[in-house]
Amino acid sequence: MTPPRTVLVTGSSGLIGSAMVSHFDRLGAVMHGVDNNMRADFFGPSGDTASNLALLRAECPRFVHHNLDVRKRSGVDQLVQEVQPDLIVHAAAQPSHDLAADRPFDDFDVNAGGTLNLLEATRRHVPEAVFVFLSTNKVYGDAPNRLPLNESETRWDYAREDDRGGIDESMSIDGCMHSLFGASKVAADVMVQEYGRYFGMKTCTFRGGCLTGSRHAGAQQHGFLNYLVKTAVAGQPYTIFGYGGKQVRDQIHAEDVARAAEAVYQNPRPGEVYNLGGGRENAASVLECIELIAELSGRRLEPGYRDEPRRGDHICYITDLTKFRSHYPEWDLTWTLSAIVEDQVAAARDALNGKAEVQA
Repeated sequence: MTPPRTVLVTGSSGLIGSAMVSHFDRLGAVMHGVDNNMRADFFGPSGDTASNLALLRAECPRFVHHNLDVRKRSGVDQLVQEVQPDLIVHAAAQPSHDLAADRPFDDFDVNAGGTLNLLEATRRHVPEAVFVFLSTNKVYGDAPNRLPLNESETRWDYAREDDRGGIDESMSIDGCMHSLFGASKVAADVMVQEYGRYFGMKTCTFRGGCLTGSRHAGAQQHGFLNYLVKTAVAGQPYTIFGYGGKQVRDQIHAEDVARAAEAVYQNPRPGEVYNLGGGRENAASVLECIELIAELSGRRLEPGYRDEPRRGDHICYITDLTKFRSHYPEWDLTWTLSAIVEDQVAAARDALNGKAEVQA
């Protein structure tokens, strides 16, 4: 299979963006990254992605960085025209429920407006390019909470056997509460589909579960597993919000997401949507993740608890990967949950040893 010659990645200093840059650089592509480190503005020092940018500059010989805000329509249009990418991976986003409520215009302008800027620039200048968009499972709002659930000692889980495989793409995104973040991602998600269906462009949407990895700049408002690992290793306080800490998430490593984007590039299906997460094999509750981190790090976290869940939060979300696996049978998960946590524990220890303290 022939890899792309030129790849443009937005959010290139973030978790998924940096994984995309590293992956396609290894395949020999010329890499162009767009990132203005707005995550540091959103989340403070814990969200700063400057270290990821430095790593990409050191390790990826074909990488070119562009300090560009995706909200700048003329700048996005000019860059796409100049670069002429074969593949565009749009990972830039405002990713937090809580922050969206405080900064709704920034949230919508980045998530929805930035996506439209990139789509239209692609249509004008490189309409044959493959366009992969990192959406979110939050487009389903709190609809997954309507499924019957059973409560065990450590987790919530689906009560019906028919639901055991997880949430598939047929779940409605209507008639539920999303949070403002979820709503802005719905707008972008549907627009990406429309450019595929209406214009015939090679667009693809990944509705991600918990996307994670050691490059994640996890913060309290976003990046659950990475933030949990960092606080445990550093001995800092952590607060569980609601549901007894039994809420379940499935974890997928950023490298497996990059491999999924490569699979789509090789065989694009215009306007298609895929739920992409760790599936049942990589699913665990907050309480179970705390135990796993203690086992792998030797540091037991004693969390605080607030009996008030975040609005629109999922009680149990497990991704059904059936559709993506059927369309791309050469792809599968390569990172187990234990390997994901072990990788992040090692990175958190390295960060702690290199600084007086880890910012949480």
